[in-house]
Amino acid sequence: MTEPQLQTETAARPADDATRIVYCRCAYAQVVPVAVKDAVLAGLAAAGRGFEMVPDLCEMAARRDPHLAELARGDRPLRIVACWPRAVQGLFTLADAPLPKQGVEILNMRTDTAETVLAGVLAAPEGAGS
Repeated sequence: MTEPQLQTETAARPADDATRIVYCRCAYAQVVPVAVKDAVLAGLAAAGRGFEMVPDLCEMAARRDPHLAELARGDRPLRIVACWPRAVQGLFTLADAPLPKQGVEILNMRTDTAETVLAGVLAAPEGAGS
């Protein structure tokens, strides 16, 4: 799979999901196994849920992309599919856009299986009814 252009992309899915999902393609550091990245991306696309794909959170933080601040101050729960949670939190802090203490979940494609990540990212938000 080829790496995306340096811009954010929003999948063509309904935008009424309660939780905002951001998927990092990790285009530069190459620290996430390609098979896991590809399987998670395919699973997100097949799920029919809205999500946003960003090429690389590290690169965005390095250039202090204002989109990170917009994500951090969002008005709904946020799930970030990337790598180490502490690293992702640090990236947002580096970009002067610290993530809030609550309402954010970071799923780790570097250490978890695609199945585990997909189960976490597609789970119903806490407090949602069945």
